[in-house]
Amino acid sequence: MTVDGNVRLEVLDWGGNGRPLLFIGCYLTAHVYDAIAPKLTDRFHVYALTRRGIGASDHPQKGYGPQRRAEDTLDVIRALRMEKPILAGNSCGGDILHALGAEHPGALGGLVYMDAAEDPTLRMADYPQVPVDEAHMPKSVRQPLHAAFPDAEMRQLAEYPIDPAIRKAIVEDNQVKPDYAHIGVPVLAIYRVKTVDQALKEFEPRTAEERSALFQRYVASRAMLEKWEGDLRAGVPGARIVELPGAELYMFLSNEADIVRELRAFALTLER
Repeated sequence: MTVDGNVRLEVLDWGGNGRPLLFIGCYLTAHVYDAIAPKLTDRFHVYALTRRGIGASDHPQKGYGPQRRAEDTLDVIRALRMEKPILAGNSCGGDILHALGAEHPGALGGLVYMDAAEDPTLRMADYPQVPVDEAHMPKSVRQPLHAAFPDAEMRQLAEYPIDPAIRKAIVEDNQVKPDYAHIGVPVLAIYRVKTVDQALKEFEPRTAEERSALFQRYVASRAMLEKWEGDLRAGVPGARIVELPGAELYMFLSNEADIVRELRAFALTLER
């Protein structure tokens, strides 16, 4: 699809029946949804968008600001004549959902945040202060992802490595506070929740002091999550919030069945 005059964006279309469902990512391409998309075509007409600067989409030097990234998506929705689509965004793809939900609610049917409903402008001082004994925090043990990326996504990542300047422009240079209070469509927000067992596997404390510090870090991370959820509820009181214990950032891969279930249930609550 061509947007913004001459910028070509990759859009995948799996077909299907029912309301349009458009997946949006952050640093990954539309192909990261190759596994889950076919499992939804009986209920939705499923699409996914590769944003500018990523993968096979064009990589212009400009156009990475908050307004343009939202308008790119709106241009695609209009060009494909999607009627009241559900937008499902992962990670920093949530920024696009924030903007369109507040500025163009009439064009949308609903928003689904997949570990994407958080405020990137918040700093540590904005969260409840939970003391953590950093001096005794155990060293992290890197854990592999449980769910592998689809083959096409791996090929895209190899063929089109992301330019560090574009990566910075997408996130670091354009942090915008979510305007939850003006979002005018139904919202489903799904958050990953780290369990105590996960924390113990990732850090492997060796002493009582390290175990205590790790538990303090766990309580602090829980406080951050509750801040995100509370801010969302304050702006969108009717938002449905789901926590997935043990899920990974790419929850549509690690917890595919849960995401499919929640998308189907959410769609049933929407007006046509």
